[in-house]
Amino acid sequence: MEEIHRLNLVMRVQDLHAAKTCARRVPPEVAHLLKLALIGTHGVGKTTLAYEICSLLKKADHNVELVTEVVRRTPFPANEGSTVEDQLWILHTQIARELDASSRAEHLICDRSVLDNYCYLVSKFGRQAQLEQWLRWWLESYSLLVSVPPMLDRIPPDGFHSENLEFQERIHELIGEMMSGPPFFPRFTSGCCGWTGGTAACGVK
Repeated sequence: MEEIHRLNLVMRVQDLHAAKTCARRVPPEVAHLLKLALIGTHGVGKTTLAYEICSLLKKADHNVELVTEVVRRTPFPANEGSTVEDQLWILHTQIARELDASSRAEHLICDRSVLDNYCYLVSKFGRQAQLEQWLRWWLESYSLLVSVPPMLDRIPPDGFHSENLEFQERIHELIGEMMSGPPFFPRFTSGCCGWTGGTAACGVK
């Protein structure tokens, strides 16, 4: 069953091969050729895909770093019990980890972006205008966003993430909302990523 779920994830994420194509076509002397972020609600297989993409790029002799999901290291309560302090820690740590990884590798694969992390803050505390301009600016640093949608009627237990399906769906809906309206919407129409019927339509800017 888990193998079927993994196969379905690979099949449902659109244009995943764009990561390898982009990396092959750009001259090797240009730094930070690819910064790909897998975005989506929890429990959909982003981490598995992130490791697989990194492995493919490494096998093709590309210098690549994986930015793992930062929420697992938060010193604050997570999931439905999250606090403002927790969410701010996550956003700042996400950016710090991306900067750190970019100092060592030309290509970055990110298990989440600042956008989907922000949706967890919005879910509990509402939108924060003072943060959104900053986050929109940081989104310009990604060359490719790939959305991974929910596909199962359950969340595979991992000992950390919430298994509440309503909470999972709420985050999924918020991500779609953020990607279809200001201040983030103009960024996606310029060529990074669009949102169509709950699935991703992705391209390289």
